[in-house]
Amino acid sequence: MAFRSGFVSIIGRPNAGKSTLLNALLGQRLAIVTHKPQTTRTRIHGVLEVPLKKGKGEAGHPPAQVVLVDTPGVHKPETQLDRRMMQEVHDALESRDAVLFIVDVTHRLAKSTSQSRDMGHPTAKITGRMAMSAAEDDFALSLVKRLDCPVVLVLNKIDAVRKEELLPLIAHWSGLHTFADVVPISARKKEGLDLLLEKIVALLPEGQRYFPRDQVTDQPERFLVAELIREKILLLTGEEVPYATAVVIEKFEEPPVEPGADGKAKKRAAGAKLPLTRIAAAIYCERTGQKAILIGKQGSMLKAIGTAARKDIESLLGTRVFLELFVKVQEEWRSSRGFVEELDWRRQLAEIAAKQAAER
Repeated sequence: MAFRSGFVSIIGRPNAGKSTLLNALLGQRLAIVTHKPQTTRTRIHGVLEVPLKKGKGEAGHPPAQVVLVDTPGVHKPETQLDRRMMQEVHDALESRDAVLFIVDVTHRLAKSTSQSRDMGHPTAKITGRMAMSAAEDDFALSLVKRLDCPVVLVLNKIDAVRKEELLPLIAHWSGLHTFADVVPISARKKEGLDLLLEKIVALLPEGQRYFPRDQVTDQPERFLVAELIREKILLLTGEEVPYATAVVIEKFEEPPVEPGADGKAKKRAAGAKLPLTRIAAAIYCERTGQKAILIGKQGSMLKAIGTAARKDIESLLGTRVFLELFVKVQEEWRSSRGFVEELDWRRQLAEIAAKQAAER
């Protein structure tokens, strides 16, 4: 069977499980995941090599390279940061071969008027959180309806509901749009992923690899490190503070590689210490009060964030890490177009490359 390749964007409302699905399909943690909505702020590319699967009484699929594109949660933008996040979603939808529209099945449907009447309630007004949920669904679906590519409806978190609750959900969503397929899954428990992968590969065109076989992402290590630090802020602080923070890597000093006699990098001797990477990161917040929370009493919160982040960064880089964190106040940065644009890792890389070229 001919090799297939293509870009597959994952879109959906905040907290639907997009990043969890990306990590589950890749078999490793690439995108940060928390219980808080709008954790993802930019597009994240994960490259998945899919081997040939020959069918033995079940459907098989050809070998393929699937470039999965995780995106921020679809929401109506209010700040400049929100608008930037939604631009990331639109950019992901411009160059794609297929789309996974992921829905959280724990968001129950509102009872219809006829159901309510049967239960003794003559009217059924959808109010409060249910109304907000329905409005968010409509907004997300409006993006899907404008697409001219195959869209697979992915019903996530099926482990959290009874099987009989899935049928009304499938009927509800299938009646709103003509999907290429409907696949119930649990990204957290990795249920239904093999079937989903078969559906994805079947939708991709024949083509060559976009990335080398052993490459997992196009995200630079600096970006991944900043995201790991931000993840710890999201997990360790509460309320508004996490959403008002941004992390910028100001120093990233990799250990020098000592060449051997053959000009290649020396192998580390057994028992020798791992090389040391020095990293300095600035955590930006919007108010002095938020800075105080991030630092904590006698620096306790900042130390906890740094300790938790350093462990994950060391696992990512395969080195020891010396991590310095600083907290800076940039008032109302989420509404500043210039500051939000500076947070784009692609722009940061271009500026670093330009600086290095000037120094040379």
